[in-house]
Amino acid sequence: MVGLLPVVTTLPRLMHVAHFIQRYSPALGGSEAYFARLSRHLASSGDQVTVWTSNALALEAFWSRAGQVCNATSLPVEQGVNEGGVAVRRYPLWRFPGRRYLLKALSLFPNRYWQCLTQPCNPICFGMRRDAKCYDGPLDLVHASAFPYTWPIACALRLARRRRVPFVLTPFLHLGDPDDPNDPIRRSYTAPHLRWLLRQADAVFVQTPSERAAVVALGVAEERVLLQGLGVDPAECTGGNRERARAQWQVRSDEVVIGHLANLSWEKGSIDLLEATAQIPVRLVLAGSEMSNFQRFWRAGSVSDSRPQVLRLGVLDETQKRDFFAGIDVFALPSRSDSFGLVLLEAWANGVVCVGYRAGGIADVIRHEQDGLLVPCGDIDGLAYALVRLCADANLRSRLGEQGRQRLPLEFRWQDKLDLVRETYVRLTSEPRP
Repeated sequence: MVGLLPVVTTLPRLMHVAHFIQRYSPALGGSEAYFARLSRHLASSGDQVTVWTSNALALEAFWSRAGQVCNATSLPVEQGVNEGGVAVRRYPLWRFPGRRYLLKALSLFPNRYWQCLTQPCNPICFGMRRDAKCYDGPLDLVHASAFPYTWPIACALRLARRRRVPFVLTPFLHLGDPDDPNDPIRRSYTAPHLRWLLRQADAVFVQTPSERAAVVALGVAEERVLLQGLGVDPAECTGGNRERARAQWQVRSDEVVIGHLANLSWEKGSIDLLEATAQIPVRLVLAGSEMSNFQRFWRAGSVSDSRPQVLRLGVLDETQKRDFFAGIDVFALPSRSDSFGLVLLEAWANGVVCVGYRAGGIADVIRHEQDGLLVPCGDIDGLAYALVRLCADANLRSRLGEQGRQRLPLEFRWQDKLDLVRETYVRLTSEPRP
């Protein structure tokens, strides 16, 4: 008789993790939403997660006192605000008139770490840097994001090096127009101090094959670069009421509607989209916060008078976002500055066809003529043609949108994406540190 082997139960390793991010929920943005989801996922697994962030809600708050901020200020970890099982340390921002010019001058000093601290776009929080220097609580790993906001990343690196724990980076690189060797967005996101930061990381998570190739080309060892990608939970973005949305928008049931959800700006393609649809008799619905360059274009171009078919919804709550995707027929994101484009997955979850520029991560996510249409970056006429083509062909819209929806359970499950991150954390914290 063969003896029975003893049953060995291996308990999952629990970790103390610090996440550094420029803004955090309820602030709206792709990297912000991702780190909120990741932090909650780790907390639900039993890990202790502390988010280090600024108190900014709007991006403009980084450099302008007019930008909206949270009421919460920096608190010791023991008194930190607990949000969904995650401890959140919100640090007040340093802002004053002329800040940009002072930082621009200071950033000329040729030291990479110093340049990370002096970028004019930075959310400067002196309390965050002070605490990174002296924090002595339990800590196994530090994970930071996102470019180009390097103040929190530099603080994260300081904490990780001082405590001798792994330093992980998710840069969300914006690579711009691949056909333009001098693309200003790509130059900005691959500046020397950002390349230096990438090379400091024990692991770099990237979202698309193009981003992976770019990070390796910038000098990061291939084995340290992990292709992750993002996911979508259809229950969070579907189930909207099409009739209710269209009644509020005063749109006929047979009218084709183009939707655009983003931080409305030139970088996200919002202005290009307005120009492309200027000669198209179609309803355009814009949703999201408005950046200053979009507002200037809107005021200067008298768009509101000449384009009554353009509707600006502003920031949407969860119910309004579901209704938005239910109410539109085409989703357009002609963005120059997306490392992935999570809203594309949300559109596909609703069976809505997507149109985007062949730029950044969007060019990797949309498969041209299979589940959407891609247009050369900056080609306004090409964008207009793609939109006309979809508006005129309901069968094409339906076929491409359905092909996108079928990819979601195979390629874009949040569980797979978040498990990869945690498995990497466990591996890194189990390896001996130099």
